[in-house]
Amino acid sequence: MKLLAVETSTEACSAALFIDGALVERFELAPQKHTKLILPMIDSLLADAGLTPQQLDALAFSRGPGSFTGVRIATSVIQGIAFGADLPVVPVSTLAAIAQDFFDQHDDSVAYVAMDARMGEVFLGVYQRNADGYAELIGEEAVTPAENIVFPELSGVGVGSGWGVYHQQLLARLDGLVTDYHSDALPRAASIAKLGAWGFSQGQAVDVDQAMPVYLRDKVAKKESER
Repeated sequence: MKLLAVETSTEACSAALFIDGALVERFELAPQKHTKLILPMIDSLLADAGLTPQQLDALAFSRGPGSFTGVRIATSVIQGIAFGADLPVVPVSTLAAIAQDFFDQHDDSVAYVAMDARMGEVFLGVYQRNADGYAELIGEEAVTPAENIVFPELSGVGVGSGWGVYHQQLLARLDGLVTDYHSDALPRAASIAKLGAWGFSQGQAVDVDQAMPVYLRDKVAKKESER
């Protein structure tokens, strides 16, 4: 299995190549430089592996939620490669990627992933490690004020930038279910690639015209009177 993945939904920019279980990643924390970095990252990964896009089996990308511009960058880059090389695509949740990276580094089995969505809200998804070690969503992802989150009655760990901004509201709302959090966690293409390869094996690949971003928020911007 050969799969290329990209992730540009936050201030981090990364690309990764999955080859039969082995992962190689290019990662850089570079706000507003994603358009300059992502294609050279992809080119270097493929060149080092001696591969062309046509030799890949599939592509994966971080389909959101996240920065509107960042999610669009990943979507358009993968759509371009998919069209040119006639490849299937696996869209992967940004929140799932954050959970997967956390699970790969910790023994915990439940992650309350919260990304700062601005405008007083968080993107929230609760993920559980499945029997194969992959992050699976419990319930639905949502965008909501931190004090209004809906959650399962499961003990877990808080993960993501939303915990840095809204930890007081989230901890109060979760009322003892979460007692520890990691606010510096960012999505990485390596996790997108890992989840993408697993998703491909589960029949989750789609044609390029169905590889679309997911923003969660219907309105990207709100008027002051609507906040």
